[in-house]
Amino acid sequence: MDAALGWGVVAASSLVLGALLGLLRTWPERLIGLVLAFGAGALISSVSFELFEDGIRVGGAGAVGIGLAAGALVFFVFSRLVAVKLGEGGGPALALGAFLDGIPEQLVLGLGLAGGAGVSVGLLVAIYASNLPEAIGSASEMRAAGTARRGVLVLWCAVAAICTLASVAGYGIADLTSGDLRAAIDGFAAGALLVMLIDSMIPDARTDAGRGAGLVTVLGFALAAGLSSLS
Repeated sequence: MDAALGWGVVAASSLVLGALLGLLRTWPERLIGLVLAFGAGALISSVSFELFEDGIRVGGAGAVGIGLAAGALVFFVFSRLVAVKLGEGGGPALALGAFLDGIPEQLVLGLGLAGGAGVSVGLLVAIYASNLPEAIGSASEMRAAGTARRGVLVLWCAVAAICTLASVAGYGIADLTSGDLRAAIDGFAAGALLVMLIDSMIPDARTDAGRGAGLVTVLGFALAAGLSSLS
């Protein structure tokens, strides 16, 4: 349990770090786009080599497929509700987006630790790299809109704390989950991440970083895939 808490804090700390960087100064859109692209590549690797591979190993393709459809649908519905209530983009919407995709990511991190496989370095890098630009962009926009710096930090600390608890929860429920349920959870996380990648992360990276986004995405994929083989 202590390991799940510790690694959960490490993964979620990128949210707070990103918020601090966003409050510190205005960052070039191209730089944020390149970080988004790198994080997208790392997440694609994690979906391929961590979530799908582990899910099929412990429960089979059927359970993974069911979880995949459920995760995609839940993320799609909630993200649309966020867009209706808060508008597309914007600081609060980005924070909610980080919350929605952070929960399944860190839940899987805790499950992996409980399974005795140790921390997945590839997944950890993917979480860290994808969280930073979301938090930087959100904090920057909320600062520009006149939100108090303290309020921005409190919001992102709360998001980070909940995501950390997801790692602990994943560790705690590991003994209660069958192979099929574990596979469905892996699939759920993969489905949510894939919708987020296609709907927002990849388009934003291409818009902000230009043609270089594709190359940096591949670099992120290659690094995370290499780290996954070491886990």
